[in-house]
Amino acid sequence: MVTRFRRYWQIADILFKYQFGSFVQKLFPGTYRFRRCRECDIESVTSVYQRMRMAIEELGPTYVKLGQILSTRQDLLPPEMIGELKVLQDHSAPLPFSEIREVIERECPNHKDCFLEIEETPLASASIAQVHRAKLKDGTPVVLKVQRPGIKDIIETDILILESFAPRVEYYYPQYAVYNLKGIVADFASQIRKELDFIHDGRNADRLRFNMRDQIKIKVPQIFWEQSTRHLLVMEYIEGVRIDHVDEIRALGINPKEIADRGFYAYLKQIFEDGFFHGDPHPGNLLVSKDGTINFLDFGIVGIIYPERRFYFIHLFVAMIQLDPELMMKAFEHLGVSIDERRRDELKEDLYRAMLDAEGASIGQYSFEQMTQGLTDTLRRHHIMMPQNLMLMLKVIIMALDLGITLDPKFNFWEKAEPYIGKISKRENFIDQYLYRAGHSFIETVDGMLEMPRVLNKTLRQFSTGTVKIDLVDTDILLLQQSLDRTADTLLVGLIIAGVVVGSSLVLSVANVSIPSFVFYLAALAYVVAIIIGLYAVYHILFGLKKRRGKY
Repeated sequence: MVTRFRRYWQIADILFKYQFGSFVQKLFPGTYRFRRCRECDIESVTSVYQRMRMAIEELGPTYVKLGQILSTRQDLLPPEMIGELKVLQDHSAPLPFSEIREVIERECPNHKDCFLEIEETPLASASIAQVHRAKLKDGTPVVLKVQRPGIKDIIETDILILESFAPRVEYYYPQYAVYNLKGIVADFASQIRKELDFIHDGRNADRLRFNMRDQIKIKVPQIFWEQSTRHLLVMEYIEGVRIDHVDEIRALGINPKEIADRGFYAYLKQIFEDGFFHGDPHPGNLLVSKDGTINFLDFGIVGIIYPERRFYFIHLFVAMIQLDPELMMKAFEHLGVSIDERRRDELKEDLYRAMLDAEGASIGQYSFEQMTQGLTDTLRRHHIMMPQNLMLMLKVIIMALDLGITLDPKFNFWEKAEPYIGKISKRENFIDQYLYRAGHSFIETVDGMLEMPRVLNKTLRQFSTGTVKIDLVDTDILLLQQSLDRTADTLLVGLIIAGVVVGSSLVLSVANVSIPSFVFYLAALAYVVAIIIGLYAVYHILFGLKKRRGKY
């Protein structure tokens, strides 16, 4: 069991080690007096973001996962930091098979009746789970994804710490409050808890397999539910080469260009037609079989876009293709993004400039990655936060584009995407979406008109009976309340110190009477501690008074 107190000190030590001691000291004043890193010199580190990435890797699985999720937030973080977060690797030293066997035996008590054999050498080892090959009784090759013992306690402890960090950061660094750190931590906690539940992982695989059922040479492994639990997932074993190993793909007699097109269109379908997409297109999670089939692996992270938002995501892409900043801003607003009307024209100009910059030297030859970077830089400058699923979608498209270029150096995003997006935007369901929204708005309007007499009647009745409640919020009143609270706390501390001094004095004054020696020493210690606290309180009051006078 990882104690929260001990974990706090572990985190503090690592942050001190990578020269983030001033950050720790500001959040938790006085920490440096108790924890000083003796090995703070980090050799061959060129930037603060590199030190940040190294610290995250040493902090453990929770923070690595958080870093990987934050690597999608180009609207929040500078490009240099995003670049470091993208190279975070979720690898851990493999556990002895004896520990893995205990988990398997606990989750599947009749495992000897289920599995013909289980290989002790792991196929892969990550921070949350370890993967082993096995065979079912009928000889079917499978893989076992086994959750590491104790990992849930570590992650839950880290979540509690992150939840306590977020408000402190917003308080001591008010400039970051606009990014809603508490909301980011809450979303992350929800995501990583889902990843700890392998049932959720398996259901994602089933949903993706169902959506991809009609796609030629696209495969998602089968889940064997009879042997699977929340901490043990049994799935079909897939054999193939990594999608970025171009020479090996050619050696199979397969044209890499075909793989690039097949994978790219599979992701476009998942995003814009199904609204349910594989969220981690890392090359290790995409294998190519001997017949050219692309196999999807690892379903802990998926993106979900419900129909109405999918409608506006398509609008967003149409705006990028047509270089239309006004359409883009309307799409943003429908996605829940708040735009300050006073800066609307300035934002529109910046968005249009970012679109033009993405053209590069050849007019009409757009760079999707450069355009995305320019747009997210603009949004960050204007302190505009984008929906998490939109940023995940952009990350997935960029990663799929990178894979496409790896397989086919002449791969052109706009050449592939523009006809596809245009075809979707002209479909009948697009018109249906407009009709649905118009009908929904009409129903809401009629409902509001019918509800108005009842609301007005209720308001007049409250006025007539004198039960109208008016909330007043005033900064001076709030400051006065805070001042009274501090005064009450100071008085309480003073009374406690006075009581300790008086009590200790009485004990010490009867030292000649036969009393146990430990009582005498305890009273003396309490007396000394009370005097020290009293002197510190006097100093704090005088110093605080001087600071307050300085403000005026």
